[in-house]
Amino acid sequence: MNIFDFAMQMEKDGEQYYRNSAQKTQNAGLKKILGMLADAEVKHYDILKKMKENETTQLPDSEILSQVKNIFVKMKEENDTVGVNVSQIGLYQKAQDVEKKSQIFYLEKADEVKDTSQRESFLKIADEEKKHYFILENILNFVSRPQNWLENAEWYHLEEY
Repeated sequence: MNIFDFAMQMEKDGEQYYRNSAQKTQNAGLKKILGMLADAEVKHYDILKKMKENETTQLPDSEILSQVKNIFVKMKEENDTVGVNVSQIGLYQKAQDVEKKSQIFYLEKADEVKDTSQRESFLKIADEEKKHYFILENILNFVSRPQNWLENAEWYHLEEY
């Protein structure tokens, strides 16, 4: 299996994991965030497929952090903790672990490839995976202590960087 096939399968698995996790939560905000993460994995898959076929491609800038921030702000305004279940912490921890490993994988591949556009694409996907990790960190904090997190949320930690 070549690098692109492996990476494409990794993204496909990530998409499926997020879609399955979304089905397991009853909270509308978390469900939406998980759907957004799944959609981002599809975009990564598409970019990798084009890279495999030697097509010139570029991953568009993602607005996922600002979109997630808006969802959390809405949840805070509505004090929406319905369907938040501490028993789901393991789902988010596993996803976070996968995102970290994916980030490392793409950083390593960026160092290995000679093609500048491929290197840039791998670096951009690695940055996306870092953002996904960060989002999952916030979901974990929220699920662990929803009332306290919503009451004391400092939204600077979801700003684009």
